[in-house]
Amino acid sequence: MKRKKERFKAIEERANVIEPTKENYHDIKGEWRKQYFKNDHPITIELACGRGEYTIGLATLFPERNHIGIDMKGERIWKGSSWAMEQNLTNVAFLRTHILMIENFFADGEVDEIWITFPDPRPRKRDIKRRITNPRFLDMYKKLVRPGGYVRLKTDNTGLYNYTLEVLSERNDIEDLQFTNEVYNSTLSPEVFDIKTKYETMFAEKGETIKYLRFKFKA
Repeated sequence: MKRKKERFKAIEERANVIEPTKENYHDIKGEWRKQYFKNDHPITIELACGRGEYTIGLATLFPERNHIGIDMKGERIWKGSSWAMEQNLTNVAFLRTHILMIENFFADGEVDEIWITFPDPRPRKRDIKRRITNPRFLDMYKKLVRPGGYVRLKTDNTGLYNYTLEVLSERNDIEDLQFTNEVYNSTLSPEVFDIKTKYETMFAEKGETIKYLRFKFKA
């Protein structure tokens, strides 16, 4: 408990974490480039980022882009923000909020790309509405991502992967959909940049294949 409190205190004082205690938490919407990054570079967000391995990995590979990891768990964000500071990554930010609230923090079309990496699959039927690729979430993503921007999902969970494909097949606003149930043995492998999260490594060691899909919303 003491360590948790110390980490929460630490992120309160970090400029690379946007959370309820910060003044810019309430007026960052539409102002990420101007107010935080102070450039006009494209913005990539990682939803339910956990410790932020993908956010950090992408920021290292693509310094010409801005990267924002989003999660509600402060202790996890502490880890990602620590890595960013250790590596002097100025193109990284972490936003502490629920995914259902992201429309409060991004203007329409402000985001250039969305990554969803190893989210909670919410396997119970009563939790379908909480699945991060449920239609109500997709409708939010459609508003936030610019025309032509990709939404990408990487998961070990077969149920969530199949559910997402089913949801996408029922929509008439999806294009350029590509998918594979074993990304590292597919032509889509270069798209995931060999960045592996803690959970990916753990599940791969248990014999799970890593599923991947990406798509765009029609303009």
